[in-house]
Amino acid sequence: MLSLLRVTSQPVALGRAKGILQERRSSIYSKPPKNKIGAGQSFFIMSVFAMAMLLPAGWILHHLPEYRKRPRPPPS
Repeated sequence: MLSLLRVTSQPVALGRAKGILQERRSSIYSKPPKNKIGAGQSFFIMSVFAMAMLLPAGWILHHLPEYRKRPRPPPS
């Protein structure tokens, strides 16, 4: 019974996958960008992204000794 369900749902999944791929292809452009981004803007954007990724991890690592000193909650 399970193999019958797999066989019947497979063509639907393939049709859906083809539709998604065609939709993605239509949103890809092969032309050069309309507005060029300078080196300063690229550096600023990359540094903001790096800070957004690294600051939370740095905060947690910096306060790790404080987190270890906290008393553990009693088991329920």
